[in-house]
Amino acid sequence: MKRFAYRLETVLDYKTQVLDNLKTEHAVIIQNVNRKQEQIRGLKQELTGYESEFDEAKAAGTAIENYRLFDMCIGRMEEIIDEEKERLKLLKKQEDAKKQEVIEAKVDTSRYEKLKERKLREYQKAAAKADELFVEEFVSGTALRMRQHQQRG
Repeated sequence: MKRFAYRLETVLDYKTQVLDNLKTEHAVIIQNVNRKQEQIRGLKQELTGYESEFDEAKAAGTAIENYRLFDMCIGRMEEIIDEEKERLKLLKKQEDAKKQEVIEAKVDTSRYEKLKERKLREYQKAAAKADELFVEEFVSGTALRMRQHQQRG
């Protein structure tokens, strides 16, 4: 019996390659999301530092220009944080969309893998049946030859 060959092996290979590429793209987007979250954490820490300095300056009694300067810095930091949060939302949307693509590709690939497994099981059953038939024919042929040999002898 000839060796097992899956006719859709090239399709399965292609689907697997697409899935691997999507997983890589998804990982890059997740990495970008994590970087953006870390950047926002850093900006928030910086804002907290400005607010602490502002509180200290208020307690020490500083000039009105310093109040305005702190107010402008704190306001600008809050704007920057809000802008970065919007960018983070966009990155998360990208991540969700890519995740959905990965899921769809995984489902598609698994269909071909399951079909291959089913075809392999069918092949193995047919091979086992062919082997069984060969053994039966061999045994019955040997028994027949032995009887013929005994009858002659």
